[in-house]
Parts: sequence; C-alpha cells; structure tokens
Amino acid sequence: MSADLTGVQWRKSSRSNGQANCVEVAFLKDGRVALRDSKQQGEGPVLVFTAGEWDAFAGGVMDGEFARP
Repeated sequence: MSADLTGVQWRKSSRSNGQANCVEVAFLKDGRVALRDSKQQGEGPVLVFTAGEWDAFAGGVMDGEFARP
C-alpha cells in the first residue's frame, strides 16, 4: 500500500553531521512511518513501515541489538 506523503514533516537526526550518512523520517497520519535517504533531496525511494514494525526497530536500536560487534 502506498502512502500519501503530501505535506508530511521530514525530520533528520540531531546526530546527523552532513557527511552523507543521513536518513529522514516522517510520522504519517495513519500511524505508519516513512524513511528516506536525505541525499536524494526528496527524489529517491521512500520506505514505509507500520507502527509495529517501527516500534520493533526503534526498540532494537535502544536495546543495542544493532551495535557493531
């Protein structure tokens, strides 16, 4: 299912330092979450996750599941 991204507010991490490793996230009205590569300046692909998928990912990040070995 596609998402209407008209007028959404994209947010970039405060840890972003402009070194070409940035993603932007937008929280959609229907609860889904959109993610895009900031280098594409709005022209590239967008991944859209359900609220549950996003919560599982964010929880994994906070729990250190994705830390480098």
